[in-house]
Amino acid sequence: MIYIALLILIAALLMGVPVPVSFMASSAWLIYFGGPDGMGYNPAQLLPHGFLQMSSVSLMAIAMFIIAGGLMEKGKIGEKLIDMVDVFCGSVKGGLGVVGTVSCAVFGSITGAACATLSCIGSIMFPRFEKAGYPKGHTAALMANASLLGLLIPPNATLIIFAWISGQSVLACFLSTVSAGLLVTVLISLANIWLLRDNPSVLVAHKRTSKEKFSLFKVRGFQAIPALMLPVLVLGTIYGGIMTPTEASALAVLYAIPVGMFVYKGLTLRGLLDCLVESGVTTGVIMIMLYSVSMLSRLYILEDLPGKVLHLFYSVSTNKWVIMGMINIFLVIMGMLMDDISVVTLTTPILMPIITELGFSPIHYAAVVGVNTGLGCITPPAAPVLYLSGRLSNTPINEMMKPTLWFILLCWVPALIFVAYFPKLVLFLPHIVLQTPW
Repeated sequence: MIYIALLILIAALLMGVPVPVSFMASSAWLIYFGGPDGMGYNPAQLLPHGFLQMSSVSLMAIAMFIIAGGLMEKGKIGEKLIDMVDVFCGSVKGGLGVVGTVSCAVFGSITGAACATLSCIGSIMFPRFEKAGYPKGHTAALMANASLLGLLIPPNATLIIFAWISGQSVLACFLSTVSAGLLVTVLISLANIWLLRDNPSVLVAHKRTSKEKFSLFKVRGFQAIPALMLPVLVLGTIYGGIMTPTEASALAVLYAIPVGMFVYKGLTLRGLLDCLVESGVTTGVIMIMLYSVSMLSRLYILEDLPGKVLHLFYSVSTNKWVIMGMINIFLVIMGMLMDDISVVTLTTPILMPIITELGFSPIHYAAVVGVNTGLGCITPPAAPVLYLSGRLSNTPINEMMKPTLWFILLCWVPALIFVAYFPKLVLFLPHIVLQTPW
């Protein structure tokens, strides 16, 4: 019966049925036809389990970070970050792409949301790219890839959900993806410069002298101080042990409102209300999804789906590193079919018992999940971030595909190998900060 339930889930997703409804449909099949005797399960035992799972305080951080991202977008906070980064990177060929990449990394370190990062930084950068002669397909692909740095550089809403489902420390999961996030930032910047090296249409900004850079930095740096304080407050309080991620997310919201309204004057009362409404809708959809998947994951455990999947892996190889490769392939395929949150909520209950059985650290696996969900968001046919970038830049998807494949090959594949097969490098920061085991 578990295999029929999986087929129902996959078929519903492929037909475009909303994700929570797809989860509920799969759960309903198991409730009525699952169990060792085929007589199903008692719904009265599953509904309270879902409500109990949803009572976690850490889930409030998701709503707060979504609101913070909306406030930064409407409050022109991202624009000041871009202007300051441009002082150092804007004078080399392809440097404007580096400006966009680094700005996405900084913005993502506050919001942890790819779509919010792309909407804010992309809306500012796309006109600048066009003016500088950048190919539209390249810039759309570049910003789609760079916006996903918010899924690697903490805080990260996806990893909050992963920690909630797997019972791990949110901070440890955050720290596990820092090295991968920095690596991907550097690789995207270098790949961008390499891909544009022979393009004659790309204009290079006036090369500034050291004196001009310092003078411009004083002006733009001063203007950017309120914006730069946001990642300092969020990450500093989390890593310093002063606040939990939930408390830091609330601090980000409280800080972004006056900065957007009174410092940069981009946020109005109407904009604040719209931001709260949009964030409420997004949060509500996520919470319904989490409630439905909490019951479905419980049914998966009762049906011993992790054991069946592990047996399938063992039929191919008993080497744990080979199985890790198969797990990565499985996550990539899932990422091609659905969004990042759906992938995490669906696969974590299945794969986490397998990870622990093989002797891998759950924190190491958190980094694997972080990179795979990022890769899935730009890999067709689903590729929600790729399509959003195409809409924002008014670029046909066929023009984006070639540079996107280059970014995947040169940036995401090396990062995936890095996190999957060099766990010591991934676990270094969690061990130093939290004394987690290697």
